[in-house]
Amino acid sequence: MLVQTNAIVLHTLKYSESSLIAHCYTRDYGIQSFILKGILSAKKGGLRKAQFLPLSQLEIVYQHKSNGGLQYIKEAKISFSYTSIHTDIKKNAIALFLSEIVHKSVYEEEPNPTLFSFLESAFHWLDTQEEVPNFHLLFLVKLSKFLGFYPNIESEDALHFDLENGNFTSTPRGKNHLSGPVAQTIKTLLGINFANEIMPKINQKLRRDVLDTLVHYYELHLQGFVKPKSLPILLEIFD
Repeated sequence: MLVQTNAIVLHTLKYSESSLIAHCYTRDYGIQSFILKGILSAKKGGLRKAQFLPLSQLEIVYQHKSNGGLQYIKEAKISFSYTSIHTDIKKNAIALFLSEIVHKSVYEEEPNPTLFSFLESAFHWLDTQEEVPNFHLLFLVKLSKFLGFYPNIESEDALHFDLENGNFTSTPRGKNHLSGPVAQTIKTLLGINFANEIMPKINQKLRRDVLDTLVHYYELHLQGFVKPKSLPILLEIFD
């Protein structure tokens, strides 16, 4: 069945001397994997490697197989042209990290238009903002809502974050809990969104501590999730 859909590139892997395998999140079919034959040796026309950079947003036409496996893209064109994500060193580090996060945490081969819309809007926002040092922190918090472990707040005076149960509580609970600036920052992030353009002021050490906590939070709630390989690069760029 020949289908047309929008897609966000999450990960590519070299396959033979001239080909790539691309893992994408599509609007209408969830996670899909594509074999891009000869793309590394193509000089003009057809599919181009530059179209499949991390977080690239595409409109694709491909032969969809209901039994999964590698698919073949017939046509691809950029649906949204980034102006800075792939050229700004900090935004590019964030893009590598977040593409790996989504690749490691979203597996469903079924449509989730709300999640797709969130990803589109979030990456549009990243591309258009000048200051983005805390974007990845807010993204991790908001993505957890679609993955089923968005933190819950018992009450306004809940100051302790129970990582195992995903709750903010008034008293410490469980082995994995924390309070103080890290917990308060995560609680603050729950109350804002990208459109507000209001981000908390976070220094370098606190940003690193919050990021480490959120990655650990994902490890606790997603079976098989491991720390992204791009994490050290992100930390180095922002240090």
